[in-house]
Amino acid sequence: MTQSKAKPETRDRAAIDQRYRWKLADIFDGWDAWQQSYGELEKMIERFATLQGTLAKGPEALLAALTLEDDLGQLSYKVWFYPSLMYDEDQRDNDINARRQKVSILFAKASQASAWFNPELLAVPLETVRAWMQQNDDLALYRFYIEDLYRQQEHVLDDKGERLMSYSARFNSAPGEAYGALTTADMKHPKVTLQDGSELTVTQGAYRATLATNRNQADRRVVFDALYGAYETNINTYAAIYDGIAQRDWFHAQARGYSSTLEAALHGNNIPTSVVENLIDATRAGTEPLRKYHRLRKKVLGLEQYHLFDGSVPLVNADKKYFYDDVLEMIVESVAPLGDDYQQKMRSAVGGGWIDVYENEGKRSGAYSAGVYGVHPYMLLNYNDTLDDVFTLAHELGHSLHTLLSHEAQPFRYASYTIFVAEVASTLNEALLLELMLSRTDAPAERAVLLQHAIDSIVGTFYSQVLFANWELEAHRLAERGEPINSDSLSALYMGILRDFYADDIDHLDKYKVTWARIPHFFRSPYYVYQYATCFASSAMLLSQLEQDREGTVGRYLELLRSGGSDFPMEQLRSAGVDLDKPEAVQATVDQLDRLVDRLSSEIDAIGS
Repeated sequence: MTQSKAKPETRDRAAIDQRYRWKLADIFDGWDAWQQSYGELEKMIERFATLQGTLAKGPEALLAALTLEDDLGQLSYKVWFYPSLMYDEDQRDNDINARRQKVSILFAKASQASAWFNPELLAVPLETVRAWMQQNDDLALYRFYIEDLYRQQEHVLDDKGERLMSYSARFNSAPGEAYGALTTADMKHPKVTLQDGSELTVTQGAYRATLATNRNQADRRVVFDALYGAYETNINTYAAIYDGIAQRDWFHAQARGYSSTLEAALHGNNIPTSVVENLIDATRAGTEPLRKYHRLRKKVLGLEQYHLFDGSVPLVNADKKYFYDDVLEMIVESVAPLGDDYQQKMRSAVGGGWIDVYENEGKRSGAYSAGVYGVHPYMLLNYNDTLDDVFTLAHELGHSLHTLLSHEAQPFRYASYTIFVAEVASTLNEALLLELMLSRTDAPAERAVLLQHAIDSIVGTFYSQVLFANWELEAHRLAERGEPINSDSLSALYMGILRDFYADDIDHLDKYKVTWARIPHFFRSPYYVYQYATCFASSAMLLSQLEQDREGTVGRYLELLRSGGSDFPMEQLRSAGVDLDKPEAVQATVDQLDRLVDRLSSEIDAIGS
């Protein structure tokens, strides 16, 4: 690993050193190879459709269908990710996007061509299939998958019903796409004048940057009012879109015989609805450390009034740069508590070809880890030498190591893990990195910066997500009860929950009531955000256990990562030592925040002394 290389000054992708770009040739060596595999995938989909009517013939016929389905799935990963990752290098390239869309259309055909499978298998008595698995060791590999399918049988429709539901899939994304158009292509970004006389166009990026860096409260207030004024202008449209989402989800729940939209969302992973309900209740009961943090912020910032838009600005100025090449070894070192093998795998992950590091013209924003089965994970970053970027790198490496261990240990059928456990590895990586960085400095100012980062992570990844989960659960219940869903009901609901979480430790403004309209997950992935909180609570519990019994905890934790999707996520976490049916996991997060706020307060006092 080389040292002390700053980010490239160029935004021309071709001019950025190859070792800072991912190597997609590991998937295909060119478009000809991709096209050949695309054609193979098309034929496999057609072949799978011809198997309809064969499953009852015996174990060999069922095994043939499942094996073909696995082969189809493995090839799908490569055929999808090659154009998808390449498109994210430059989203101005319509030719590559066309190839990506072509794969999406093929996947829709695959869904229709396989709609017969579940109803046909479920027509065979479970005891018969169990006897087949006793006879055939290869078929027995699919035991968990098959048993789970029968578990969900009461919610699987007949062949005609499943085909009808597969047709409706093309419409499911319409509300989310409408929201995307309204917030991007059709958004009229307002302009404001700041206190220094400069003019600012309030885009989403400019809004976040202002709240995170501008120390003038009047400037933060004016950009807040401008951005949410734009949302308020179209608030009835946002409410109508959300009504469509809630009604869609209630339709699907009723069509499949669920008692609620929450049950429909959780049943696939065998998660009881009490997990979400208890998460919300326990978090609402544990908001005092959250409020204490904001009281501390108000005091340190010297504000007479304290608002939501004051919650991101740093308490201590920090302009330290963290060059990418300099932080790699530190991140690898931070995971030493997880063992030599884990550490060596992480060293391979940062060694080259897996990570697309720096931003370039047209590149997708943000960061992610994409697991390409049969190849290796790919990570997208837009590294900019900040502390946030360091922790983002550690976070995505956590996802990638989880994927790597799961793919190594599991057959394709069970290689993908659920969202319910997905953020455990990423957030634990961040916690380990924080402790290493704190141990390497005695400077109160630097320690305060690190502690604030950790606290803001808990606030954003745990408390805020539970608040969001609380709102979308109650919003969906409006649909279930047949009550009106409009801008008034949604805004009143959000304002009430906001007051429950923050009480009088923030000064409430009327415009807060429309802030729900800016949360993309509400419109694109209902009943998703609570999983950030459960994962964060799980990693906090594991971190606590690491301090008490490192060897035993590491063994259980690595087994969790290796288990992929081979069991229900609640059972996987229980095996790792975390039971989300009990309040201890949430309490571990509440206690962690309380300790961090006290440590931050002490460091700030040390700066002033």
